[in-house]
Amino acid sequence: MTTITARDFMVNRLTTLTPDTDVGDAIRLLQRHYLSEAPVVDADGRYLGVLSERGCMQAIVDSGGEKLAPTKVGAVMDTDAKTITPQTPVAAIAEAFLHTPYRWLPVLAEDGILLGLVSRRDMVGAVIDTINPKATGRESPFRDISALMAPEQAPAT
Repeated sequence: MTTITARDFMVNRLTTLTPDTDVGDAIRLLQRHYLSEAPVVDADGRYLGVLSERGCMQAIVDSGGEKLAPTKVGAVMDTDAKTITPQTPVAAIAEAFLHTPYRWLPVLAEDGILLGLVSRRDMVGAVIDTINPKATGRESPFRDISALMAPEQAPAT
């Protein structure tokens, strides 16, 4: 039985920030690329957190709302965001999305290196491709919905 994992649908061409990036520059970068958030990494590509629209709003509030004070991304990034591994099964990813406000989850290697991101939309698309590959015109490597997870991987209800 084949299980869909994060590796099967993660995006690995990423726009990233460093903790020393100025928040104003980061906001402009997010807007230019139509992003609501971006992962923050160190010089070696290790994941440190995420700068979200919420973090940007915090920087605006901290500045009094009139003019954005010079603030580094590291001061307003979310360091507690949920992360997953490339081997995380789709059922566990769906469970994480259900219980967090995040639209994206960082995919990390064992050493903390950022490998990619999975989105709610891409996760749902991967499942739909499995259920009905004709709908997207792509042939599914999975036979049917039972291939989504092994019984022991099903989330507790």
